[in-house]
Amino acid sequence: MTSQRHRTAATRAGCIPSAAAVVSMGSLLSFASVASVASIAPLALASCGGAQPSAQTSDARSLAEYDLARDSFQRGRLREALAHVEQALSHDEDNAEASYLGALILLGFCAGDAHSSDCRFDSAEKMARRALEANPEMRDAKNALGVILVHQRRYDEAIAVLKPLTEDILYASPEKSWGNLGWAYLLKGRNDEAIDALRRAIAAQPLFCVGQYRLGLAYEKRGELDLAREALTRAVETDQPECTRLQDAFDARARIAEKRGLVDDARADLERCREINATTPVGQRCAAQLQTLQ
Repeated sequence: MTSQRHRTAATRAGCIPSAAAVVSMGSLLSFASVASVASIAPLALASCGGAQPSAQTSDARSLAEYDLARDSFQRGRLREALAHVEQALSHDEDNAEASYLGALILLGFCAGDAHSSDCRFDSAEKMARRALEANPEMRDAKNALGVILVHQRRYDEAIAVLKPLTEDILYASPEKSWGNLGWAYLLKGRNDEAIDALRRAIAAQPLFCVGQYRLGLAYEKRGELDLAREALTRAVETDQPECTRLQDAFDARARIAEKRGLVDDARADLERCREINATTPVGQRCAAQLQTLQ
């Protein structure tokens, strides 16, 4: 396949890193309104050093547009990044890295509001599947597809994609596949399986705070409120800056504290939730709930 040929040659020449090294798929969009594109590793582009004989080929132009797309994505310029992805694919329709990045960009539009007209999970799904058609071994694209299917409430399909990925010893980020599998089980109502998968995710990466958050929800659904509160506490009381702003986790911990009659603790969590961002749906919910505790 053309994309496989140019990708191997370019990587050997040191011109570009692989997409898997550039974009790390975590829990791309987490449960409820916890919506964050996973961490982006800011890698500098290696210089190709002077004009190359193939500089004018479609493959080279596709790679150049992919690099521009990646740079725009890292800078948070999603529309610009998507335009470069489309250009990359117009030059090489089998550019798996560009398709995978396109799926992430489209998911990025859903981060602020999953109900926005800019949020198009169907388009993200097509991009993820296109990446896998070009490169069936792109494991991060499989994880991304699983996340998209969960958001589309196609839980059985998501489980069918994610479960084999958890068993793939070559996947370098098992906490992601286990965490998203646990999420699919959780939303499908299979709480025991959700807890098992999420505990495996956390065992693989103890700082996986979204996994801790989801584990807390699973315990809550099973009526184990003490275990739920412990998991939610581990989710937000961490040295990871992004975890301390996990708004939904504070909302959930406040709900559990109120169930246990710990009104002061509930109030503190609701205040923290509102402080993080009072304009989001969860922030507004926390603010409204605070009024009932006055």
